Amino acid sequence: MPERLELPEDHLEPLWARARRLAGQGGRRLLGLAGAPGAGKSTVAELLVAELAPAAVLVPMDGFHLADAELHRLGRHLRKGAPDTFDAAGFVQLLSRLRDPAPEPVYAPRFDRSREDPVAGAIPVPPELPLVVTEGNYLLLAEGVWQAVRELLDEVWFIERDEATRVGRLTARHQAYGRSLAEAADRARGSDQRNAELIAGTRHRADLIVHLTPRRPAPPR
Repeated sequence: MPERLELPEDHLEPLWARARRLAGQGGRRLLGLAGAPGAGKSTVAELLVAELAPAAVLVPMDGFHLADAELHRLGRHLRKGAPDTFDAAGFVQLLSRLRDPAPEPVYAPRFDRSREDPVAGAIPVPPELPLVVTEGNYLLLAEGVWQAVRELLDEVWFIERDEATRVGRLTARHQAYGRSLAEAADRARGSDQRNAELIAGTRHRADLIVHLTPRRPAPPR
């Protein structure tokens, strides 16, 4: 069974300490953060890399979204975010290259939310970097090509929070990218929820489950 931590979202120092120990083991280490949409894995990953800078870099799985044009051609655009709307084989190949760094930098793609499309060659990973952090929905999925991802990661944390908060955060995110409240809520409770249920079924494959709770109240003055 995975280890479990319950942490206020503004008190993540135990995670930083754990990541430093991993990075200090020698050679290149790969750390994955998995979880459902809206759980907070992207935020935790960004804070983690900032905390460990310059010893870590973030390479999100979202850079392997298929382009919108290709999703339309395949008839999968309305299911964007499902496992078959990513280039899983490309992601596995990149992780394989990152595990055994060559003398030159490796370049990873990133996802541009303003365009809703990936951008190739946007994230440089220098060979001397000890820790690569990746985050995404399907790092623990044991289906098809995806099952190779877990084997390439030294450690995976599953990030979660209570469902009402997660769905509320996800709805707000969709609104921030231009959707109406009705459209955002429909997306969060529709295709995103189906993906979340699939992802929840993979949590047992993690090394650590991190349950995020609200910020701690400020002490009285």
